[in-house]
Amino acid sequence: MEYSEIFVKRIRFLCEERGITINKLATMSGVKQSTLDNIVRGLTKNPRIMTLHKIAIAFNMTPGEFLDFPELNSYEFEGDDEE
Repeated sequence: MEYSEIFVKRIRFLCEERGITINKLATMSGVKQSTLDNIVRGLTKNPRIMTLHKIAIAFNMTPGEFLDFPELNSYEFEGDDEE
């Protein structure tokens, strides 16, 4: 699974769990509908932290809580020597 797909999975899971649509999430978060659509469709591979922060707040979570889940925590960057 690609790194960007992990965020999509997280967003979709939280929307389903809370019974909200992506459109409603856009309204709740203040993130443009087109931006959220691009993230969820996989067109945006590396969303900005400010965008993720707004999404987290819409889910009534801190950014840390939003990013603290098994798939992301266990993700390994292969062949990435950048530090």
